[in-house]
Amino acid sequence: MQFDLTDLRLFVLTAEEGKLTRAAARQQLSLVAASARIKALEVQTGLSLLYREARGVLRQTEQLRTDLQEYSGGLRGHVRVFANTTAVKDFLPEILPGFLSNNPRVNVDLQEKPNPEIARGVLDGRADIGIVAGQVDTLSLQAIHFSTDQLVLVTSKNHPFAGRKAIAFAETLDEDAVGMQQGSTLQTFLAQITDRLGKPLKLRIQLSSFDAMCRMIGAGVGVGIVPESAARRNQDSMNLALIALTDGWSVRERYILVREHETLPAYAQSLVDAICAHYQERITP
Repeated sequence: MQFDLTDLRLFVLTAEEGKLTRAAARQQLSLVAASARIKALEVQTGLSLLYREARGVLRQTEQLRTDLQEYSGGLRGHVRVFANTTAVKDFLPEILPGFLSNNPRVNVDLQEKPNPEIARGVLDGRADIGIVAGQVDTLSLQAIHFSTDQLVLVTSKNHPFAGRKAIAFAETLDEDAVGMQQGSTLQTFLAQITDRLGKPLKLRIQLSSFDAMCRMIGAGVGVGIVPESAARRNQDSMNLALIALTDGWSVRERYILVREHETLPAYAQSLVDAICAHYQERITP
């Protein structure tokens, strides 16, 4: 594709200023001419490069840079996904191989983010899709429910708690704990809970995956809070006991966040559909 440098400079200025009127003035163009140039650039790339709102134009410079790289590499599409720890570490690794196999000319940029930043990233266009769980301000985005996530206490089968059917999280805080790495959305969430309880976790080790957590817990290093799906996957092979948490926050509804599902590129819509279908297939008798 051939790009006019004036158009590209105008686009960068628009992203910097947040308003096309200011960018046009800096480029010494009329608003009509500037708008026509941006529109022509969008037609040429086949993408909506700017979201037009009453308060101005939201930044899309990174999106343009990435999209140009995609075209030069022969790709048809690029999906940017912001997601929480459970999505990144647990269920998306099950879903994405099939999606990528079915869409060989699409790539995925998956980034773990805190829940509030996930919603903001989708709203301002840094992400096409967001995946969150629990009580999250969705910032008026379209929220598509696709499953329910439950956190459980996991111990070794030899631990005194192993015979319990249910337990309050506060009762576990005197135990040595195995946790996710610092900065993960789950560990940040649990830190907020312990702050309210006035007693921190006694973390012995922090790891980068739920499977690694389960391995340490099974070996008797400590107890941990883990998504039920990850715990059940490792239950038999790692000598684990799963205990339900009585805390209301342990059950978390999962949502996909998008600006508008209907305006997503077809390949991004297909990823949303793949995530939803994965859970529908799991609950079908």
